[in-house]
Amino acid sequence: MTSRLVLGLGGSVDYEIAWSSKVIEDLVESYGIRAEELGNTKPIVDERSLVLSLLGYFRRGVGGERHVASPEALETFASRFHRKVTLGGTGVRAGLALAGLGMTSTLHLVSVNEHFRRLLPAECSWITSAEHDSIEPHVIVQWEEGARVRVPGTELVAPFPNRLIYVNDPPNAEMRLSPDLSGVLAEANVVLLSGLNAIQDEAVLAARLTELRSTLDALPEDAFVYYEDAGFHRPALSALVRAALLDRIDVYGMNEDEMQAHLGHGVDLLDPVAVREALGDLAVVIPARTLVVHTKYWALAAGKHAERYAPALFGGITMASTRYRCGDDFTVEQYAGTADLPLNEAGAALSAAISGTGLHAVAARAISIPIPTTVGLGDSFVGGFLGNIATEGASVWT
Repeated sequence: MTSRLVLGLGGSVDYEIAWSSKVIEDLVESYGIRAEELGNTKPIVDERSLVLSLLGYFRRGVGGERHVASPEALETFASRFHRKVTLGGTGVRAGLALAGLGMTSTLHLVSVNEHFRRLLPAECSWITSAEHDSIEPHVIVQWEEGARVRVPGTELVAPFPNRLIYVNDPPNAEMRLSPDLSGVLAEANVVLLSGLNAIQDEAVLAARLTELRSTLDALPEDAFVYYEDAGFHRPALSALVRAALLDRIDVYGMNEDEMQAHLGHGVDLLDPVAVREALGDLAVVIPARTLVVHTKYWALAAGKHAERYAPALFGGITMASTRYRCGDDFTVEQYAGTADLPLNEAGAALSAAISGTGLHAVAARAISIPIPTTVGLGDSFVGGFLGNIATEGASVWT
């Protein structure tokens, strides 16, 4: 059975590791790491450089996704922590979120294994380009606000909760398309494109984009296409994706970290002037029909018909907020309860200040819990957003 909601293009097995400041501090000591070394731009070639990368993000409370050249280093690092095995990738987590509300979707996968067969619910059917089983785990590190790590000469304190994703995943780096994709797209009315950020070879990406454009020709004329940006392992390659696909995309979405990466500087997410200026600059880099940005405080749509997306933004915020407070296994009742929670006051003030013609923002919910879930919030937002589009009818938006 296939669904008219098609979510691609890749998926993963995730090792969600339980944060331990003690383990991190032991690694800092054993590798002789100093505070002045911390950063997040150098290639990650071994466990030491992985720890340096992690601490660079941690001290700023920033999330991201990075490639690790050594799968052995990735496995060694993950083995030091307690971990939970889950499924990831934007399309997969969006599908899982929608399954929690009883909505069906068809997933496009590039790898399969016993974890997918065991953990995917009946609401998620799938096609795949994989010719055999394989497991290439993504290691996800998440921390709480206020988490502390001692480094010689200083103590790092996380200003915000967040998560980092470390990967070495050849199937996603190749992103081969299933021969069944055209047939599935011919019946689709809502499509998610994501995961192209994992491709690191320019020639491979160019070939895949040519193939993808041809495959998208199978879509019905009124089908709605959403592209979710991500942390490109080679940032320069993101421009190739925009050049190839912008004219086929109805909404181009991203989170706050990705927005700031495109701009090359930080943005005060609660300053209306700074946010408006950032959106203007972002529109020059990414001249999409509609831009969607989702953050910890608010989500917004910017474009000619931005106000039309208010219900979809609300759906995305509600889904992400439900995951934040309830984790993987939320109920329909918990989702409905999230929608009734008060608004984040700072997010509501920003939303009111910037909303107008061509720009509509929706505040996040005010949630304070001791151990939030920070993994998959953007993916859940996408699921909630697209669930609303699918329910309302894609032709309304195209």
